[in-house]
Amino acid sequence: MTFDKEKVSFNLARIKKHGMTFEVVVDPDLAMNFKDGKSIEVTDLLKSEDIFTDAKKGNIAPDETLIKAFGTDNALKVANIILTEGEIQVTSEYREKKREEKKKRILELIHINAVDAQTGLPHPMTRLENAWAEAKIRVDDNKKAEDQIHDIVTVLRPILPIKFDVKRIEVHVPATYAAKMYPTIKNFGKFKKEDWLNDGSWKVIVEIPAGLQDEFFDELNSKTHGSVETKILD
Repeated sequence: MTFDKEKVSFNLARIKKHGMTFEVVVDPDLAMNFKDGKSIEVTDLLKSEDIFTDAKKGNIAPDETLIKAFGTDNALKVANIILTEGEIQVTSEYREKKREEKKKRILELIHINAVDAQTGLPHPMTRLENAWAEAKIRVDDNKKAEDQIHDIVTVLRPILPIKFDVKRIEVHVPATYAAKMYPTIKNFGKFKKEDWLNDGSWKVIVEIPAGLQDEFFDELNSKTHGSVETKILD
């Protein structure tokens, strides 16, 4: 997910070509899904089929400018290029809404999957929220909730005694996806052992919260098109 530091009045997809800025106004959730590779029709996510040089001012790009920059003045083709190659820029209101949703998801995952290391009982949600505030944790806009659990729990542990039921999983990633999958797997948990094999593939034993097992497998299969091999060790 990408956000611009510039405050915007609309949720936009934006690209710069030939020294000019081109924008389309979008539904932010559908646009994010499109960028994530989900099957979304461009016509469904556009709020308008106009191509702007400045959406805030309502300045529409002339056809000759579109042809020079994109090789076509077909608005849908241009919009597809902007969405595919450009960045999604959202309003501060939308950004804050998504942060709150992600924070809630993270706290729910910790509440469901973790226990008080001293008593073995779940931490009440209020206690987790108070610890979050005390630790001054900020949600990472560019990471999924599941990918932030490991780092956030590390920050919370000095304040709350937290223990997860963990699973050790052996993962064998083909050479084609090995480098790409390294940060994805690392975000889920702690490496216990790893080996780069002669064929360029990567084998790692990772320890993850048991409650994230399904999400972990879904992420692996999605990003490697099912070519990854896994084995639950305990």
